[in-house]
Amino acid sequence: MSVQLPLPETARAPEQVDSAHVRAVLPNLAYLRAAMVNVAFIGPANAQDRGWVLVDTGVAGTRRQIASGIASRFGTSRPAAIIQTHGHFDHVGALEELSEEWDVPIYAHALEHPFLTGQQSYPAPDSGAEGGIMPKLAPLFPRSPIDVSARLKSLPDDGTVPHLPGWRWLHTPGHTPGHVSLWREADKTLVAGDAVITTGQESAYEVAVQEPEMHGPPRYFTRDWAAAAASVRLLASLEPSLIVSGHGRAMAGHEMLAALHHLADHFEEIALPRA
Repeated sequence: MSVQLPLPETARAPEQVDSAHVRAVLPNLAYLRAAMVNVAFIGPANAQDRGWVLVDTGVAGTRRQIASGIASRFGTSRPAAIIQTHGHFDHVGALEELSEEWDVPIYAHALEHPFLTGQQSYPAPDSGAEGGIMPKLAPLFPRSPIDVSARLKSLPDDGTVPHLPGWRWLHTPGHTPGHVSLWREADKTLVAGDAVITTGQESAYEVAVQEPEMHGPPRYFTRDWAAAAASVRLLASLEPSLIVSGHGRAMAGHEMLAALHHLADHFEEIALPRA
């Protein structure tokens, strides 16, 4: 069995951290860890009203933390849109409140819509997945759909991302049917969602300390492992220079890329739950 390739501290992306704990990794890209998950802000600091985009919306109870981070970075400016990489509970916690407060459109892949329009719950988690306590707690996590159908739109078929020139969305299923990642070719920047993550989400210790490692999607909520493997290999083939993932710290450089290729090349041995 191939082993997980740890990421050295030097693989962490250079960051500027403000008083609200928003971590700027590029002049027009920052992220905030809201409890156990990251939300991303795409757009320059102090962007004008409707001049930036929010990616994902954290877990329930983090609306005030996200709002504080937004105020720190953008003042009173509202986003032009919210992009959801997928609809798991830890990525949509403040979606209903924030989208209503801002009267802002929500974009997601069409295959993710049933989980965002009250129609379909996610499958039961794999509570037997190894790696730590989190899979055993997963049956307690919410799986029921939310309903934001009044503001929900499908991402454009041509791969463009509304309000984000130069960015494209990539269908990266496996963790969920309609999971997407965001890609900017000009500087090889990847906002990966949970298609790949940079800490072990199965371990409460790693969740707490953000131990830097390259991982596939969280095992306890991933059902289609063949699709997940194909998604990781697609992302590795892009040769990203910077990754902001849904869990863990932003990573950059040659060591990050080597770890991503190692994961892609040995995905079945590293990422899949043991039978």
